[in-house]
Amino acid sequence: MTIRLFVALPLVAGAELSLQPGAARHAQVRRVQPGDALVLFDGGGSDWPATVLAVGRSEVRVHVGVPVAVARELPWEVTLALGMPANERMDMLVEKATELGMARLQPLLTERSVLRLSGERAERKREHWQAVAQAACEQCGRARVPVVEPVRTMAEWLPLAPAGRRLLLGLRQPASTVPEAMAAWAPGTALCTLSGPEGGLSPAEEDAARSAGFEPVGLGTRVLRAETAPLAVLAWLALQATQPRAG
Repeated sequence: MTIRLFVALPLVAGAELSLQPGAARHAQVRRVQPGDALVLFDGGGSDWPATVLAVGRSEVRVHVGVPVAVARELPWEVTLALGMPANERMDMLVEKATELGMARLQPLLTERSVLRLSGERAERKREHWQAVAQAACEQCGRARVPVVEPVRTMAEWLPLAPAGRRLLLGLRQPASTVPEAMAAWAPGTALCTLSGPEGGLSPAEEDAARSAGFEPVGLGTRVLRAETAPLAVLAWLALQATQPRAG
């Protein structure tokens, strides 16, 4: 299998460049040699075939070929906003949500959050989660990397919530299920899901979300973990994207 590497700079056909340290280490661990083929991507939606020119102790130089457009995105731009689950569960969520097609992630600090982040620690975590998303794109073949937004409180974020369809994955009795709520939802429409951490959103937070236009929807009869609920929505969307549409 050809190695895919994310490069955090604009790529240009015909250019020769040294891979950035993270990508270079990845290539060296895979024991690439001069003449080997790689695939690079910069998040712009294309794969860039490349050929290894030289491998040094701390440098890998490549020649960049002509880009090939990649169409592996969902037909909807999906933002996941959620109260951050603790421990390694957030890493798993970022990885799997990237594989399933998430476009944007908004980590939230909520009333019941176990993971409490602010300042430099929050920014370091954001950078870490962004790197997890990049690595997941390398593995799954996506050429667009989801954006991990800075950690915000619910009060800070609600006025900034993206336009489009807004779904609340809460603990109260919902009015409809996700398939029912999205039965007439056209491709190209943006979607934002909002869900809580361990213990869910507080009643006051759910009320604020509903006032901001979030529609309560259900995911079945079982209570899902904080990291599972948004992934269930993404998995359903990913399956819908494979089905032929009428008309």
